[in-house]
Amino acid sequence: MGRGSSGFRRLVREAAKFGAVGGAGLLVNLVVFNLVRHLSGIPVVRASVIATIVSIAFNYVGFRYFTYRDRDKGGRTKELTLFLLFSAVGLVIENGILYTATYGFGWDTPLQSNVFKFIGIGIATLFRFWSYRSWVFRALPVREPVAVVPAAATSGSTALSAGAESFLEQPRPPAQQDKPRPTAHRVG
Repeated sequence: MGRGSSGFRRLVREAAKFGAVGGAGLLVNLVVFNLVRHLSGIPVVRASVIATIVSIAFNYVGFRYFTYRDRDKGGRTKELTLFLLFSAVGLVIENGILYTATYGFGWDTPLQSNVFKFIGIGIATLFRFWSYRSWVFRALPVREPVAVVPAAATSGSTALSAGAESFLEQPRPPAQQDKPRPTAHRVG
């Protein structure tokens, strides 16, 4: 298996974790939507916006501490700002579809509302997956592996031992190698 296949496997694992958190977030979103809609009498799209905001908070915790826990943790303020920005775009996508179905076509039965909310969530999820992995939870830079020079390749009495120190020491250019220093003589 080459390098490309391991990258594909990482992407599949990431998508599976994203899907697990997203699936739980979907349940939170739909349950809150239906509870708010049926218990409070709030109009459909407003109930959907409330449910989406609750699921955004739920998803941030899941993404940060499960899906993308190995990603760069520096700059949490920037990360949260970008997360909220892209989540707001997803909120508009998700609820725009529901708004169009409800007020544009008059499809506002509970079943129709749930179907169009679900479709909106699906389309917004594609956008969120791309934006979160590309901009919010950025991958840490890949470190180059350190090449190990076998002890037999070194020459002379200055050969380094094969211990941990030889593994960590970086070769220096010839200009920086140790040269005998002139000794100062005190006159006096």
